[in-house]
Amino acid sequence: MTGVTYEQNGEQRLARLRAELDGIDQELLDTLRRRIDCCVRIARHKSTYNVPMMQPGRIELVKDRAAQYGETHSIDIGFLENLYDLIIGETCRVEDLVMGNGAT
Repeated sequence: MTGVTYEQNGEQRLARLRAELDGIDQELLDTLRRRIDCCVRIARHKSTYNVPMMQPGRIELVKDRAAQYGETHSIDIGFLENLYDLIIGETCRVEDLVMGNGAT
């Protein structure tokens, strides 16, 4: 034995796994920020060309794509539906603000 206990190895491994998770969380947050930034650009385009903010067909396409991803990667579809309801709700709120349709 090297004098390192299983407990020490286990704690070190747990710390590495948590650091990995923290990195993934940072990537997730950065991706959400980029998605919102893209929606701001879309809202500006819609304003310029008088396109209505709400595009129900597009929302269904995005949600269907998420459900297909869930099926393929064994992620609960209900969870993804709830997640995308939140994401889409926030991006619609931001688009409304950018387009001058929402409260400040």
